Amino acid sequence: MKKRLLVLIFLMAVVHVHAQWKPFRFAFISDTHIGSPNGHAEEDLRRTVADINSMNDIAFVVLTGDITELGTDAEIKLAKEILSELKVPYYILAGNHDTGWSESGGVSFGKIFGYDKFSFNFNGIQFLGCASGPYVRMSDGHIPRDAVNWLDQELKKLKPNQPVVFLNHYPLDKDLDNWYEAVDRLKNHRTLAVLNGHWHTNRRLDYEELPAVVGRSNLRAKAAFGGYNLVDVGLDSMIFSERTPGIETKKAWTGIDLAEKKFSAKKYDRPNYSMNDSFPSVKARWIYASDANVISTPAVTSNLVIFGNSVGSIDAISKTDGKKKWAFKTKGAIYSSPAIFQNKVVVASGDGSIYCLNNNTGKLIWQFKADAAVLGSPLIHDNKVYIGGSDHHFRCLDLATGKQRWSFGALEGPVVSTPIFSNGKIIFGSWDRHLYALDAYTGVLSWKWNNGSMVRNFAPASCIPVVQDDIVYIVAPDRYLSAIDINTGTTLWRSKEVTVRESIGISADGKWLYCKTMSDGFAVFPTGRNMQTLAWKKDYGFGYEHVPNMPVEKDGKVYFGTKNGIVYGIDPYTREKLWRYRIDNSMVNTVNPSAANELVVATMDGKVTLLELKY
Repeated sequence: MKKRLLVLIFLMAVVHVHAQWKPFRFAFISDTHIGSPNGHAEEDLRRTVADINSMNDIAFVVLTGDITELGTDAEIKLAKEILSELKVPYYILAGNHDTGWSESGGVSFGKIFGYDKFSFNFNGIQFLGCASGPYVRMSDGHIPRDAVNWLDQELKKLKPNQPVVFLNHYPLDKDLDNWYEAVDRLKNHRTLAVLNGHWHTNRRLDYEELPAVVGRSNLRAKAAFGGYNLVDVGLDSMIFSERTPGIETKKAWTGIDLAEKKFSAKKYDRPNYSMNDSFPSVKARWIYASDANVISTPAVTSNLVIFGNSVGSIDAISKTDGKKKWAFKTKGAIYSSPAIFQNKVVVASGDGSIYCLNNNTGKLIWQFKADAAVLGSPLIHDNKVYIGGSDHHFRCLDLATGKQRWSFGALEGPVVSTPIFSNGKIIFGSWDRHLYALDAYTGVLSWKWNNGSMVRNFAPASCIPVVQDDIVYIVAPDRYLSAIDINTGTTLWRSKEVTVRESIGISADGKWLYCKTMSDGFAVFPTGRNMQTLAWKKDYGFGYEHVPNMPVEKDGKVYFGTKNGIVYGIDPYTREKLWRYRIDNSMVNTVNPSAANELVVATMDGKVTLLELKY
């Protein structure tokens, strides 16, 4: 009798576990790339939508990012128009193509679709999804700091043993610089599965014992038609079958066992900070942790460090102890590096405004409203503010009043970098393939230059140019170092001797160009009008590298950061690595040598740090 009772209790427990949900089916779409140059993306998505509408057993649709090719407002609106034809609910999140080249800094995605994260319960299973960058800069994938904070809050709401499915564009591996933050959190809950895109192919994976599936792209590629996955959630399994819209559902290609599991105590790799102990000459005086991403270079006064973050806050913290002194809230994400002159700090926002604040108090002095997001950084020169926006305008504003002095409106894409002034010209790149030179006093076009590529992604848009002896030097995603005559815009020479990308600096005496390479190296070229060859290159061991932060020279030393949170100091004359210091595991923005033997550094993950150097 006792044995029969135990069996009955066991069976009731099993039924109770299974009874948390009823079997259902949903559609899993990824990487639709609306606006793709292949010309078929829109047709492929329309076909998929019609196919889903033709079936009566699909409960909902999930889309795991790279919805568009370049994150433009037009592409996002078109995707929304197509997806609005679905007869069942859909849940969508952004990928790197939606945010990395976005003309709104990701703001439009959330506005047009109504959200940039989602949490919903279906049949007892909680589905949680959030976007992953990079945002307006090239770097590894990154779950935004505010999204990590959101995930914490959503997970706290769950009942004990609540089943969870987590969705993100990037697989939760080292292509995502903070993969471990998601993995560690999900392993503390009953996570049934993780669903991702990004790789454009069907793959069954495990992330440190978390079961996962990467779904194919909806694009047809070299096939006649695109495709997506149908997911059948049963009482004990989640089965994935590829669907060719309007033609067939193929044999199931993988599945996930939904039985409750225990994770092992195995230790997995995490970012290592031991290097900081090897260089006692470098210490962090303080580290300030923002509640959102910081994707720009902080400005520094004698007593304040000022920066913006991706939830629209302009913050000023004490240079002495890192404590917040004031904050000013805007209505859009900030990717603009502040510029300071006298008592004024100028910074732009994804809400479409350029703000001038009193840098001591944070009080608004003036506000200029553009016609779209402003992601570019201001240059203050001769009591004027020079800045480009996403409304295809580059402007000159009066520093004292914010009144527009002139506007150049012939751009074909957004501006996201900092302009420079030289020889009476303002020079900057845009995501329309071109580098521009405008007359600084009238805004009249002097010349525009491109590298010959028809692909906007190869534009010299994230690089801040450097100038010496009437020559403009840039590097771009086409991996060339280019020298351009500042007066005519003609190409003097181009070199692909080393694989450079968007990261260039110049020595204090103007004789040498500093470039990070894409594989461990730091390369130095002479400046000059004739074709120049590599002076020297050294491997400093920072691995594959592709983030657009600029090497900066100060007092005979060169400083730069990497995609994995490490700042380097080198001596360009002895070629010695002086030190390296890890702040976190995300992209380092261009560093700001604020004073003798002091560096202010910000990372994408929202860490702002003052490093003290003792040579």
